[in-house]
Amino acid sequence: MADTAVYTVEGMSCGHCVNSVTEEVTGVSGVTDVKVDLESKKVTVTAAGPIDDAAVRAAIDEAGYEVAG
Repeated sequence: MADTAVYTVEGMSCGHCVNSVTEEVTGVSGVTDVKVDLESKKVTVTAAGPIDDAAVRAAIDEAGYEVAG
């Protein structure tokens, strides 16, 4: 059964932002799907097993953005 987590990401403002976050988070081990909603600033991450929260947050940081909260 897949796990899903939703993150609010600050600083995204364009399609390039969406692509950067998608690319970095897709590279996290186990992640099977990433959906970024620019308007709501929500990033929905789906993984085959438990989501590595620290790795997802690090990937978002690597893309140049910050998880709110």
